[in-house]
Amino acid sequence: MAGNPFIALVFDLFIISAILITAYTCNFYYLVLLANKRNKSIETVDLGTPSVTIQLPIYNEKYVAKRLVDAVCNLDYPKNQMNIMVLDDSDDDTVDLLEKTVNYYKTQGFQIEHIRRGTRKGYKAGALKYAMQITDTELVAIFDADFIPPTWFLKKAIPHFSKSNIGLIQCRWGHVNENYSTITKVQALSLDFHFLIEQKAKSDSHLFMNFNGTAGIWKRDCIEDAGGWHTATLVEDLDLSYRAQMKGWKCVFLPDIVVDAELPAQMNAAKRQQFRWAKGSIQCATKLLYDITAKRKISVETKVQAFVQLTRHIVYPLMLIQFLALPILLAGQVNLYVVSFLPVITFATYLAMGPGAYILIIQNMYGKSWKSKAKLLPALLVYNAGMSVNNTVAVFDAIFGRKNEFLRTPKYGIIKKEDDWKGKAYNLPFTQTTLLEIFFGVYGILAIFISIFSNNPVFVPIIAIQTIGFFFIAYMSLSHTRFKRNKSSEQRKMTKKEKMANTVYKLSMVGILGLIIFGGFMAINGYNSDIYPLDRIRGHFDGIIGSSDPEVIRAHLIAIQLDMEPLLEKLPETTDTQSQIISKNPVWIFATESTNFIRIQNDVDTMLASLDNISTIPQDNSAYHTAMLDINNRADLLRQNIMDATPYMYVSITNMLSSVIWIAVIIGIFSALKRKRTQLKESDSIGV
Repeated sequence: MAGNPFIALVFDLFIISAILITAYTCNFYYLVLLANKRNKSIETVDLGTPSVTIQLPIYNEKYVAKRLVDAVCNLDYPKNQMNIMVLDDSDDDTVDLLEKTVNYYKTQGFQIEHIRRGTRKGYKAGALKYAMQITDTELVAIFDADFIPPTWFLKKAIPHFSKSNIGLIQCRWGHVNENYSTITKVQALSLDFHFLIEQKAKSDSHLFMNFNGTAGIWKRDCIEDAGGWHTATLVEDLDLSYRAQMKGWKCVFLPDIVVDAELPAQMNAAKRQQFRWAKGSIQCATKLLYDITAKRKISVETKVQAFVQLTRHIVYPLMLIQFLALPILLAGQVNLYVVSFLPVITFATYLAMGPGAYILIIQNMYGKSWKSKAKLLPALLVYNAGMSVNNTVAVFDAIFGRKNEFLRTPKYGIIKKEDDWKGKAYNLPFTQTTLLEIFFGVYGILAIFISIFSNNPVFVPIIAIQTIGFFFIAYMSLSHTRFKRNKSSEQRKMTKKEKMANTVYKLSMVGILGLIIFGGFMAINGYNSDIYPLDRIRGHFDGIIGSSDPEVIRAHLIAIQLDMEPLLEKLPETTDTQSQIISKNPVWIFATESTNFIRIQNDVDTMLASLDNISTIPQDNSAYHTAMLDINNRADLLRQNIMDATPYMYVSITNMLSSVIWIAVIIGIFSALKRKRTQLKESDSIGV
């Protein structure tokens, strides 16, 4: 490795990524200890029935909007102390639906308003900011469209404003459709980790806790003191809660008050939600970390935890760096074992740091029902690994300052397993990110073969989890795509254009599946023809180094010559104009003589000639031992040359051209699908 700068660079990136990922993982385990350590009950006081404004930011949510308003109007709280603001920025059937619903509840004596700004400026944050200008109550409760607050919510939550510095009460999210599918089950488990570990640990200590955007109650004075709602980031909730705590306000999490909500049932909707959270967190890090670091009144531990919280999504690009680097290092015979002579210890370490620890956490979180949750852990690992591409794109989107657009997560009123979302409006198509997921999946297949043939099978399960994750997320993204136009009537007949779009979609799915299979076949075939021969050659050099029998050494050298011949035929021949050295070199950029396969072949021929000379020398002669030592030293040097050349066989001109063509074809398929989707949108806009 020391003689190969490329391998050294990849190794450094791999180790740095591993250290950072381990640090973030250990920090989560630290929060686990905090959450379990502090189980004191939260104080309550009788505050009576203070005035409350309930704000309901809504945009195009015709399947769940009425359900939310019904639940809020069913709260057990005095009508004269409860002001309901339906902040409706919709531009579809939701507007008429909410207008009728609001008018009905007005006749029932509720203080409820249907507020239409006439613009989506600032998106959800803009709507909340607008509403605060006309809000004069002591408290402000916020619910997203897919939430269903229980009737007792206000009476149980409000008494927890027991101290004057408490500015926010955050309640736990429940999951009304948790058992709908595997996707919803793993999302529920992931959110439970967040609330019951991270939020609980921070609420019970002096660490900064974040508002989750809904199912919470604010003091109006706290919102105003913190500077109100800002529209600069995609996570206005995280932004405001951190600014409030920097002002000295306390945020409290109530794990026993659960507000049910609908989890995204469509993969593309779940990816959109994850994308918004990841991008928004990095935006908040850019916006807030300097002020948090500079503020003297904030403890060092709080500053460290704030940094971790705001930057934790960088774990996803680090995971991809490791995934890309691992097969290169394995092919270069770099030792990555925790204990070099015990590969099993490496796998045991991964299990202890990952699944093993999480099983203990699940057991503590769920008590007697922990086994059913633990069974979901493999699915959660696959889901999170597959999401790393989507979230990495979000991180870079934030770092490079891409324009903000708050794309809300569509919900469909899904509760029971029999409920169907596929024929409804708001269905999201897959995005170009799916192309990257397919690429990483195919790369993972190649990585699995490399780990096997490089005698490192201990890494196969680790690579396989991520590979399965990429293919799973990509497959679900494609299979959950539907070409449906956003019309009021869901039961109409399909138009000719929609039928054509569905035909294009089906053909594209077949084409992409065929390309994945073809890409996997080409990767395996390329490894067998280009890389595996080098592994065999390296093995033969190992055999020479470990032998003193001339006939055994001769057999190894002849085998090396046979493996070298097809490789030499594939590599282009070049001639150095100054030295006139003829070269066939896999290192086609900044090539060195050490990886010149013609030179390696000539050295092998020289070693065979030396063996012929050795055969005439008695074995007890010192010249015999000197000659054998020279052959062993040559074999060791050539073995190192082959190791240096191996990674460059992956990036040969042929492989790069094949990859470009392969990716171009997939992009072409995506473009065809995008054109059809655009045509449908244009048809909608002109009423065809």
